[in-house]
Amino acid sequence: MTENAESGQEGFLSHLVELRDRLIRAILAVVVVFTILFIYPGASLIYDFLAQPMLATLPQGTRMIATGVITPFMVPVKVTMLAAFVVALPYVLYQMWAFVAPGLYRHEKRLALPLIVSSSLLFLLGMAFCYFVVFQTVFKFIASFAPQSITPAPDIEAYLNFVLTMFLAFGITFEVPIAVILLVRMGIMSIEKLREIRGYVVVGAFIIAAIVTPPDVISQFMLAVPLWILYEVGLILAAKIKPIDRDAEREDGDHPV
Repeated sequence: MTENAESGQEGFLSHLVELRDRLIRAILAVVVVFTILFIYPGASLIYDFLAQPMLATLPQGTRMIATGVITPFMVPVKVTMLAAFVVALPYVLYQMWAFVAPGLYRHEKRLALPLIVSSSLLFLLGMAFCYFVVFQTVFKFIASFAPQSITPAPDIEAYLNFVLTMFLAFGITFEVPIAVILLVRMGIMSIEKLREIRGYVVVGAFIIAAIVTPPDVISQFMLAVPLWILYEVGLILAAKIKPIDRDAEREDGDHPV
């Protein structure tokens, strides 16, 4: 009894050590990428790139403002950190997968790597769609309503918070096909059930869009409609996938190591 307790404690400690090592590697990867980006092209240029959709809609010669004392330094640094995390995301996800892989079934291991790659690409695609399509459209729409008696000059920190919210919203939205496929593949929900709740998904998409996007119809539609379309794409792909037969897998000797 004592030997089992000691071996269990040693196993728990070894898992903690491995988790620490994986976290350190992930953090180091982000730090290395951040250092490189901070040196070249530089935090200022990275923020200028992020701010370009807003700057393009401001009156000629107008710039954004910084109301805080250290804001002109901290905001570009935060943007560079965000860019570093996005670039290092595949490696960070790999470290997560490498940590949990020994405890996965064989079919789960086969699913994990494609899941990491596809979810990373879809999240980046969602951010790209937000930056190149949504921002261009929404900012022009908002600028068209600005009275001639005022000069819009957005605060850079408020702009960053807005951008982060939108990036997160669209990045998660583009993960919807992955979520649908996983629900069917893991046997949590059937494809028939997911089709039945399609109407609730559409309503939920517009409710979510109304919460996370600016209070204008265009940005809400540009989040809700892609979410709905991606849900339909997920249904099409999930229809070609068979749920995992866990009992059969166990009988074949499939078990976590």
